Amino acid sequence: MRIFNRPEIYSLLTGLCLSGLSVSAMAEDTINLRAADIHDADYPTVRGMASMAEQLSEETNGRINLKIYSGGQLGDEKDTLEIAIFGGIDITRTSLAPLNSIVPETGVFSLPFLFRSTEHMRKVLDGPIGDEILASLEPHGLIGLAFYDAGARSMYNTKHPIHTPADMEGMKIRVMNSNIFVDMIAALGGNATPMGFGQVYESLALGTIDGAENNWPSFEYSRHFEVAPFYSVTQHVMVPEGLVMSRYRWEQLSDEDQQLIRKAAKDSVPVMRRLWDARVEASREAIIAAGVNIVDDIDKQPFIDAMAPLYEEYLQDPALRNLVERIRAVQ
Repeated sequence: MRIFNRPEIYSLLTGLCLSGLSVSAMAEDTINLRAADIHDADYPTVRGMASMAEQLSEETNGRINLKIYSGGQLGDEKDTLEIAIFGGIDITRTSLAPLNSIVPETGVFSLPFLFRSTEHMRKVLDGPIGDEILASLEPHGLIGLAFYDAGARSMYNTKHPIHTPADMEGMKIRVMNSNIFVDMIAALGGNATPMGFGQVYESLALGTIDGAENNWPSFEYSRHFEVAPFYSVTQHVMVPEGLVMSRYRWEQLSDEDQQLIRKAAKDSVPVMRRLWDARVEASREAIIAAGVNIVDDIDKQPFIDAMAPLYEEYLQDPALRNLVERIRAVQ
């Protein structure tokens, strides 16, 4: 599959926009929407959007069409997010990291051990707090439609099982290029090494790093378990992903069509979650079958206690501190 560079992306999307205009001129009632995702067509987020497209088509007798460009055809997440803001792409699925600098509330979800469980996270996202965070995107050119899951991240390494923070002392742990993740590893006694995901396997094999952290599916499909045979279920971070729409395009729609799109997006969430949960379980079973040493009886409290300085640093804004308190109060 071809991946376009940035000038090609903009050229392509200009053509798509002009094409959409010509279609509208011929059939004013037809709405053609474009959605983007970096994952392949079988990935749970893409299949979630596909269920949204199917629902919109069925409920409007084909009047609203949603075409999904998967596999990074329209660029990486940063590209598609930027293009969506000015209206070149209608809908995109994005991790929350690119949004942290413009909407600080989204950064709260990256705080370690914020959510007690997957069930707690989903209850927060499905409730008024989730809707509040989605609404906070609107002043920045985006309409927040829904949250998708990205799993619970845990620690894995080449050395030994991790039961307590002391077991991480001095370990070189790969993290995403995120200040919160770097500071989290430091607070646990490790040495954070930011690097691209594609470099992790070789770095583990060569001993450049001692470990990394990610969810079950990523650990499995990347084959990292071949070189890092110790997986500790810390579930230290559960960062959801956003399904967002261009506000520019949104404002061209009728109230009725806006509600149809919002409802179809929300209805796609349980579909995506069901697929994600199945994928997590399949990956977990594959890892067990491969003979990986799994530690799943961890006392999380010492890890949580180690995060106190990090929370102090990142929650100096009273509004963000209040948001965390409200999230923790959700039962």
